Amino acid sequence: MDIILNEEDMKIDDGIKTVVAIGKFDGIHKGHERIIRRMMEYRQRGYKTLIFTFDIQPQSLLNSRENRVLTTGEEKRYLFSELGIDFLVELPFCEKTAGISAEDFLKEVLIKRLKCRAIVCGPDLRFGKGGKGNVAMLNEYCMEGKNSKPELNVIEKVNYNGSEISSSRIREAIMRSDIEEANEMLLAPYTFYGRVSHGRKLGRTLGMPTVNLLPRAEKLLPKSGVYFSRVRHMGVEYRSITNIGTKPTVVKSGEMEGPVMGVETYLYNFNKEIYGDRLMVSLYHFLRPEIKFESVDKLKLQMEEDIKKGEKWHKSHI
Repeated sequence: MDIILNEEDMKIDDGIKTVVAIGKFDGIHKGHERIIRRMMEYRQRGYKTLIFTFDIQPQSLLNSRENRVLTTGEEKRYLFSELGIDFLVELPFCEKTAGISAEDFLKEVLIKRLKCRAIVCGPDLRFGKGGKGNVAMLNEYCMEGKNSKPELNVIEKVNYNGSEISSSRIREAIMRSDIEEANEMLLAPYTFYGRVSHGRKLGRTLGMPTVNLLPRAEKLLPKSGVYFSRVRHMGVEYRSITNIGTKPTVVKSGEMEGPVMGVETYLYNFNKEIYGDRLMVSLYHFLRPEIKFESVDKLKLQMEEDIKKGEKWHKSHI
């Protein structure tokens, strides 16, 4: 997948025709899947698939938990690559890009520079300065001189339990740790993707070595606690159990480290050194909240109990 990060590189070679989808794509869900599926139909006809999204700087997302993202930029790149997208445009969101009129965005950016010959979108699409670009505008433009204008495909929303699937609805489910409901709406289970970092090695001292990911500051975390999960590493999947939180029970040796939110995962029957490797941790079920134990021994007993419950749950679910 080719990734375009700035205006200077935002040009597709002549002779290529693209089918384009525009949006935030935060929390790639089953509504997005329907859009991507239509794009792949064009791909079979010789088009290249292109996702256009804006790269919003993390600082603007940190004011409240409700503003955190379901899918970080790195996670989007991974998922879109796995889905077979040919081009991903991540244009920085700034005063200049926000000021492009809807008409200029359509004619100069999509059609002229990105060789857009088909558009796939949802009925609530907004683009251009002030969000003045919409489906009505696209429909009017694309119907004029059909042979030279992009084909427009408006994809209806997908419902789950009687209501439309949306990123905000998935966000609400994640915030209350209803992982099952969120996963029913997402294209793939709620996932953390990143590089394995060094932790406090508490699990190793307890005979239960774990792998640690430090989530991006803008990533939405569910409630602190223990979750049944699966890990994908080097193309292989493993059953696992994950703690999200600050790990309040620590080995008291030397100075106490400050609290850092992390994603710490124990993989059943796994004892490889994978520091620095990239992996995915996908959540499936919330087991219990994070607890501060009176001693490391009591923590170990609880971890052993959690692992037993996890093994039983995995056998009957995934």
